Amino acid sequence: MTLLLLTLGLFALVMLVMSVGVIVSGRCLRGSCGGPAILDGSGEPVTCAACPNRERLIAEARQRAASAPDGAAL
Repeated sequence: MTLLLLTLGLFALVMLVMSVGVIVSGRCLRGSCGGPAILDGSGEPVTCAACPNRERLIAEARQRAASAPDGAAL
């Protein structure tokens, strides 16, 4: 039982340290950052400002919107 509690405590400590690191770094969390574009209500891709693929994703979304028959992004 002691080993289980030590293991859980260690995992909790590691998660706490990682979460503090994310908060201190000021970057937003992101997933694959290159997967399928998720669009907001206005048709713009939802990406973090720190995403290295942000400009490419925005350009691709605008290109898709321009080539759509009714002018709206799919």
